[in-house]
Amino acid sequence: MEQATMTAPARRPHGPGMPWAQALATARDLAGPLPAERTTPDAAIGRILAAPLRAAVPVPAFDTAAMDGYAVAGPGPWRVAGRLLAGSDAPPKPLDSGVATEIGTGAVVPVGTIAILPYEHCTRVDDQVTGEIRSPHVRRAGEDLTPGDLLVDAGRPVTATTAAAAVQAGVEELLTHRPPTVALFVTGDEVITSGQPGPGQVRDSFTGLITAVTARAGGRLLGRTRLPDHPSALEMALTGADADVIAVSGSSSAGAADHLQRVLGSLDATWHVRGVACRPGHPQGLAELPGGRWVVSLPGNPYAGLVAALTLLEPLLSALAGRSPESPPVVPVTGETPLYSMGVRLVPVSGTRIVPGARAGSLHTAAAADFLAVLPATWQSGDPAPLLKIP
Repeated sequence: MEQATMTAPARRPHGPGMPWAQALATARDLAGPLPAERTTPDAAIGRILAAPLRAAVPVPAFDTAAMDGYAVAGPGPWRVAGRLLAGSDAPPKPLDSGVATEIGTGAVVPVGTIAILPYEHCTRVDDQVTGEIRSPHVRRAGEDLTPGDLLVDAGRPVTATTAAAAVQAGVEELLTHRPPTVALFVTGDEVITSGQPGPGQVRDSFTGLITAVTARAGGRLLGRTRLPDHPSALEMALTGADADVIAVSGSSSAGAADHLQRVLGSLDATWHVRGVACRPGHPQGLAELPGGRWVVSLPGNPYAGLVAALTLLEPLLSALAGRSPESPPVVPVTGETPLYSMGVRLVPVSGTRIVPGARAGSLHTAAAADFLAVLPATWQSGDPAPLLKIP
């Protein structure tokens, strides 16, 4: 690849950056849900309802037997005539008083039936059945739902149970917000995507993390592209990316191989977060390209990149997916760690105790933890702190 001949611009000095809580709130509150689209109930699982989900048919759709036994008409004893099972195409004949028909759970109840007499509550001898009626054991048409009844309100996620209830209520299409798509660009001449690293090389450790964070936030990762440390390659990739959100790992700081800030400037991007007052993860950022695509800048150090993914990427994707804003839980955290006087330090915790030894370039302590705790400069062991769930 040809060498760049342009003079490198003066690097923007590192300032303290935006307060961490403000950066999280910016990513969470800046974007609105993506447009709604219609999909089948099963395909909607994991998405967010854009409109209330209402029943399309009565549930049950007909009078149906709630027990296995005999449908009986009038006072007993009853003469047994015939058998009805669920799924029969022909409507059952009405029952005359003193007549019973053997019936299975879910079968259509004949007109004239006063109750279903369960097997365990009756005695049959030849074609005569006797027993005590203790309950009707008949589910009447529409007793659970009538057309138009509300199942689930807008803004709630479609779970597997939601989808099953929609199918039961005759709903063939749901209106849900489109899940945001993500393109991941992994920058760095030193990054390899397979095999054991040689001298000066490192393996890509971002793809799995970003895949998990994206899925948890309700998005969909379209793929990963490895990019060399060259501004033209980065600019071409950003211009051609067909995704709602572009996550860029590396190229985020102010070094000689860090081109993202300059390239975004040439593309007339608007910065909403440009550096965060935290350690690790200070050079993370959130920008918006003309036309509405989002760019999340993730520091190239893996642990710092994880911090940025949980601070900016996940809240942004959740908002685009239509999920209700959530604040991290705040619980007491114990242990010891150096603090950051100009902002917050994010440390791994197992349960609520700090896992010592975290460094910006290593993930081993995070792998042994459950959360990242966000510790202000004034924190002392036992003080409450926000927790971010580790993917």
